[in-house]
Amino acid sequence: MKATAKAHPIQGLVKYHGMRDEQLRLPYHDSISVCTAPSHTKTTVEFEFDREEDVYVVDGEELEGRAAERVEQVVEYVRSVSDAAHSVYGVRLESENSFPTNVGLGSSSSGFAAAAMALAEAAELDWSRPEISTIARRGSSSAARAVTGAYSHLYAGMNDDDCRSERIETGLDDDLKIVVGLVPAYKETEQAHEEAADSHMFQARMAHMHEQIQSMRDSLRNDDFESTFELAEHDSLSLAATTMTGPAGWVYWKPATLKIFDAVRKLRDEEDIPVYFSTDTGASVYVNTTDEHAERVAEVVGNCGVDTAIWEVGGPAQILDEDEALF
Repeated sequence: MKATAKAHPIQGLVKYHGMRDEQLRLPYHDSISVCTAPSHTKTTVEFEFDREEDVYVVDGEELEGRAAERVEQVVEYVRSVSDAAHSVYGVRLESENSFPTNVGLGSSSSGFAAAAMALAEAAELDWSRPEISTIARRGSSSAARAVTGAYSHLYAGMNDDDCRSERIETGLDDDLKIVVGLVPAYKETEQAHEEAADSHMFQARMAHMHEQIQSMRDSLRNDDFESTFELAEHDSLSLAATTMTGPAGWVYWKPATLKIFDAVRKLRDEEDIPVYFSTDTGASVYVNTTDEHAERVAEVVGNCGVDTAIWEVGGPAQILDEDEALF
């Protein structure tokens, strides 16, 4: 009744925005992402017979309020589909992140993916990763794709049979290097999703989403680096246009964000380097390039006055050995 799992966060390539159902976290449209390593979340879960109240701890802090409610939704769903014993036992869940959180680097995706994986194992559910992705989705839609890992596609739907994540096979795993430009600015993703449909740009985004998804899948299947990450760059701009034109007028980018954008375009135009920027909901920037050019790109991004790291493609969520448990 105890298990430990590790999952990598995602970089959105074609990002979802807004939810049809906030409880089940069913998105309006499909989405595609790539997991980033070695960044990860490690989570240990135990069902305890003598525990009267559940406890959830992330990076040494016990969760309260909305953060605890989101974890509880995932835990309660696992209880509902497990055997009678697991349904009445208390849960202790502890997570640790190896990278900064709440700055646009996908910590909720790896957090809920690791939690779902560990909960399923501890509750003795013999489920596939696409099935476990439906558990993770209840905490964060992006977490569904972190369960299946690498390049993954979350299908939109109104139930767990349809709204789940599957891996996309591609030859772009090995050559991709992701230079992260860390812009530490706290952000609120959930509120932006809640008001997505209120933006006058939302329907315009929805109108081209089917073509965007198909183009991304084709690019990945054809191992087309330039097309894949050019699409991701343009989708970042589309997402920002939608968030900035909602009722709250969310503007996540900071001056350092825009400075990185300009630096990337200069590298592409003046040095003919295959390099493309991408952002999720936040100020930090993913700069996608090839292994050959990663050091040069990291140097230029660092000159924008931000901390940098070079990441690579991360695999699916994994169950870890007992000796790696957090408690």
